[in-house]
Amino acid sequence: MSLWVREEVQEMLRGLELPGNHMTTELGTAHARETRVAARCLGLVKRYGDVTAVNGLDLEVRAGECLGLLGPNGAGKTTTVEILEGLTPPTSGTVEVLGRAWGSGDDNDLRQHLGVQLQETQLAEKLTVAETVRLFRSFYRRGRDVDAVVRLVELDEKRNSRVGKLSGGQRQRLAVACALVSDPDLLFLDEPTTGLDPQARLKLWEVVETFRRGGGTVILTTHYMEEAERLCDRVAIMDHGSIIALGTPAKLIAALGADQILEFSVAEQLQEETLTTLSGVRGVHLRDGAYALTVTDIALALPALLDELERQHAKLVTLTTHQATLEDVFVSLTGRMLRND
Repeated sequence: MSLWVREEVQEMLRGLELPGNHMTTELGTAHARETRVAARCLGLVKRYGDVTAVNGLDLEVRAGECLGLLGPNGAGKTTTVEILEGLTPPTSGTVEVLGRAWGSGDDNDLRQHLGVQLQETQLAEKLTVAETVRLFRSFYRRGRDVDAVVRLVELDEKRNSRVGKLSGGQRQRLAVACALVSDPDLLFLDEPTTGLDPQARLKLWEVVETFRRGGGTVILTTHYMEEAERLCDRVAIMDHGSIIALGTPAKLIAALGADQILEFSVAEQLQEETLTTLSGVRGVHLRDGAYALTVTDIALALPALLDELERQHAKLVTLTTHQATLEDVFVSLTGRMLRND
């Protein structure tokens, strides 16, 4: 059982950012990026039979930002994004994208301003890379040069290769190219780097950053904490269909009140209550047989811990330290690891 005082963390997080109310401009002749709010949902609920995938979610995405939905598989990230994309109808609640509600007007016109990369994109394997991007470009009234987009995602050398011959990372970059070729105002990326090797992941991050520098808005779902910290202006941490924390990555991590996490395991069972009183230690978690201490001063905490282990005649098996991350925020709020897959 965790000894972390979750109520204290939650109180600190409440002071960060909550969905607010901003004025939006109507999407028409005005460029969509002129809206102050790119997307908003209020009281969003989605049920599948007895299962509630999204549970009363309030969220606002500001124009020009990258907002990340961070959480484990099953947290409701993909369902929320599919509702915002107009692919899935909500059970209840209101949804507004670029100043419009789905079903209130010409939905096809609204889709002209969106770029969508699904969690799993099935593309025609007999088409080449260039043919695939050209096909997607034909769906839109406006858009970018096909060759320029192929170069942007670093697939120029593969432009004449068939989709069926591409690697997993190359397919992911092609899916992002298909989402970018319309020159969208709002780009949806649903776990774009899941399953990719580190080099392929970095290449996709660079593509997203290039799009952001052009003034685009991004809604990104991920369960990679380093991806959210690198790309996102703000992060909404989701669990069981609800947002449990919202703010910039730096502020969310700062709310822990700890600079580092000290993790260790021992051969014997410890008297846990003594760990909470150690110098420099703010909180204690026990998970999977290992201890994690949130530490404000590693220079004080580490010697104090070693002295305490010696006092309890406990044999140290493993010992590691790392800077506090978004995953540590998630663990402090839920008692579970973020990547539970």
